[in-house]
Amino acid sequence: MTGTTADKTTGATAGEATDRWRGVAAEDKEHIPETVSLLLRTRSRRLLGDLLRPHRKAIGVLTAVIVVSNAAGLALPYLVKTGIDSGIPPMTHGRGAGTLLTIVAAIVAAALTQAVTRQAFLQLSGRIGQDILLELRRRVFNHFQRLSLSFHEKYTSGRVIARLTSDVEAIAELLDSGFDGLVTAVLTLFGTAAMLLVLDVHLGLVALLPLPVLLLFTRWFRRQSSAAYRRTRETVALVIVHFVESMTGIRAVQAFRREPRNQEIFEKLNADYRDANTRGSRLVAIFMPGIKLIGNVTVAIVLLYGGWLAVRGTVTVGVLAAFLLYLRQFYEPMQEISQFYNALQSAGAALEKLSGVLEEQPDVAEPRRPATLARPRGALRFDAVEFAYAGGPPVLPRLDLEIPSGQTVAVVGTTGAGKTTLAKLISRFYDPVTGRVLLDGLDLRDLDETTLRRHVVMVTQENFLFTGTIADNIRFGRPEASMAAVAEAAEAIGAHEFVATLPDGYQTQVGKRGGRMSAGQRQLVAFARAFLADPAVLILDEATSSLDVPSERLVQRALRTILADRTAIIIAHRLSTVEIAERVLVMEGGRVVEDGPPEHLITRSGRFARLHQAWLDSLA
Repeated sequence: MTGTTADKTTGATAGEATDRWRGVAAEDKEHIPETVSLLLRTRSRRLLGDLLRPHRKAIGVLTAVIVVSNAAGLALPYLVKTGIDSGIPPMTHGRGAGTLLTIVAAIVAAALTQAVTRQAFLQLSGRIGQDILLELRRRVFNHFQRLSLSFHEKYTSGRVIARLTSDVEAIAELLDSGFDGLVTAVLTLFGTAAMLLVLDVHLGLVALLPLPVLLLFTRWFRRQSSAAYRRTRETVALVIVHFVESMTGIRAVQAFRREPRNQEIFEKLNADYRDANTRGSRLVAIFMPGIKLIGNVTVAIVLLYGGWLAVRGTVTVGVLAAFLLYLRQFYEPMQEISQFYNALQSAGAALEKLSGVLEEQPDVAEPRRPATLARPRGALRFDAVEFAYAGGPPVLPRLDLEIPSGQTVAVVGTTGAGKTTLAKLISRFYDPVTGRVLLDGLDLRDLDETTLRRHVVMVTQENFLFTGTIADNIRFGRPEASMAAVAEAAEAIGAHEFVATLPDGYQTQVGKRGGRMSAGQRQLVAFARAFLADPAVLILDEATSSLDVPSERLVQRALRTILADRTAIIIAHRLSTVEIAERVLVMEGGRVVEDGPPEHLITRSGRFARLHQAWLDSLA
């Protein structure tokens, strides 16, 4: 996060410490450097402030409601004291009961006020809390979609799920029960302390004597629980990551009899999660009874000392009764504060992770002033492009390449030659380290994402089919497309025949990730999706490798017609796909080592001729 506002708060040292911190294993993250801890807290507070800011007026109303509710609660012991000292004595002398009835009526009014304000608070706070969670989930989901491919390649799907589930739930628990408990506790503590001193200074000071011990005890709990709950968030994320990866790759797990090893890993992670929760529970088990013990000892001391003062006539019985009631009010909030602090620590650790994700910036940034691409022709140009993945060696040392509009170009080469990197740069999943990639003379970095995705479409070897119907998946890039357009696109690439044989046709449910269809059928649906989008540039990255020979030939026939009016980049290991190309680029070590029509390159003794011969030998 170097260079962000948060870094400026803590200086360069914090940025360096954070970079080192990111490389630490999860089980070693309990003892966080102070500079990093400050950065995390600053970042979390900024996120929380952003979420609360739209609700400032409503929070002000909530605060007023809580103040009224607490004022009513604080009045009750004082009214009891007044009733005992001023209401009961007249009745013992046979006088009227008017004073006592008035005090009883005031007590009932205070109790009703407290109940009504409590109900109003719960309704309003519940609505605000759900609005905040709605905004948080929306913001996290939207941000995950905006982040670059490089982020998702290093950030596992399990961690993404953990951010949107367990971390958001931790914040939900805080919003559901925490705010009320905290504000009420704070107001009650200060209000009760003030009332104790107002009733009797000497007895009040005795009652507040254990306060320093209470503060030290609370400080100890805060420090210990902070590390414990951060550890809890780390361990639950690891459990989710392992579970998601195991279930996503269940075919490979079962094929290689990986179940025992996966179970062993899960048992270890699950035990770590249990231990982390147990540690947090142990701290609560020490703190909450400790608070109660301090409270009971204080009540005993006040009762003993106050009783002695009452015998001497220094204080009244009503004052002593009010003191005991106020002490109950004083120490009960400490229990609520401990429960709130549990939720706060868990939510704080969750906020650290969520704020970290939300402050991640896309490597591929949107232009501030997007250029206009009115009528795209599909002409591509690599101008002195150099590229390397983060922390890796150069993949494209220097590439100068020009592809005219409407040309179908096949890119071949051995694994690691840079073919897929070429496709990712054209699709702008990554930006060059130096140089430019141009579409119709415009730098891709000057085009907004909507324009770029509209005119450049990439079909990969394993295209994702979403839960829904075949028609839904074909019109994925154009949701407004009619059924006629969907069927036309499917027929153009040869998918209509197999769709027509299905019981529900285009309304057939594809199942999870297209699991009800063969690999070849899934790929044909992906082709139809791309063709319906009608891009100026179509990239096929190993897109026919999962097709059987009849399906591949069917697709090749369709491609000859459909690719006629658009620029096409075909990346393939199967050289049969190259037959429809007008031009072949042979790549090696990130450089184009051969370039020309396929029929010309075959006649030479170069790399393409050798690749072609090797492919023919494999068919023999």
